[in-house]
Amino acid sequence: MYMPTRSPMVSPLVKSAYPYLALKAAQKLFGKSPEALLPEELARVQTLADKQGALEARILSTPEAHSVLVPDASVRAAFNEVLQRYPDADEFLSDLARNGLAESDFASALERELRVDAIMQKIASAADKVTDTDVDLYYQYHPEQFMKPEVRSARHILITINESIPENTRPQARTRIDAILAQLRSSPDSFEQLALSHSECPTALDGGKLGDVTPGKLFPELDRALFAMPVGGISDVLESELGFHILRCDAVAPAYCIDLEQARPKIRNLLIKRRRHAVQQAWVKSLMQADRSGL
Repeated sequence: MYMPTRSPMVSPLVKSAYPYLALKAAQKLFGKSPEALLPEELARVQTLADKQGALEARILSTPEAHSVLVPDASVRAAFNEVLQRYPDADEFLSDLARNGLAESDFASALERELRVDAIMQKIASAADKVTDTDVDLYYQYHPEQFMKPEVRSARHILITINESIPENTRPQARTRIDAILAQLRSSPDSFEQLALSHSECPTALDGGKLGDVTPGKLFPELDRALFAMPVGGISDVLESELGFHILRCDAVAPAYCIDLEQARPKIRNLLIKRRRHAVQQAWVKSLMQADRSGL
């Protein structure tokens, strides 16, 4: 069983929460449980868990924390939400045990986490309100954020290059793709059938359909060709690291700018989050400064 190393400088309150904080830090940093970490990874987790625990202890000791309570129903709901991720309760309890947590410890850690979050939300409520003028100015000074790029619907036929397969050596692949292109030049409407019959891409099953494509999504060689083609146009033979391609452009949706009224809710939410976060950061910074000055 993983037994966390606890710093002697950590308060008793932090010690009781440490296994939970270490578990969260391990998942956040490495996507693993603490018991699966390498020594250097475990050291990073311990550092982060110690810092987070000390910060939470400081927040919980503030005057602002005195009036903040977390209802038992909220703790139960959070507990059950985690429990439902497991096949059954036994597996859940076994996982807790593997990470140095008893069921009661886990519930206490959840209550602590919810209380810290409630305190931070209380602090954030002091943020300045976002006005319509604030939204208008943000839209005016960040036009690039509201531009939607051109979108093209495309299909392709791929013949791969593989020197270990006789029919896919470079000369043979080129001969095959040239023959397909010749058929398309005489019968453009046969693209989907030819893709189904000859393309060596999984998209062949859907007539070579690549779907809606924005600039930069395809290989550069294909990207340049697609976004220079007219609707209904069929490219010359193109080459990428996969092999030889033929593209067809089926439709074009031009680039456009989202208008202010459509963007307004998104901008307002963004500004609210930024202001609330700034107030929270300033408050935490003031706590740290007060600690350093001995106040």
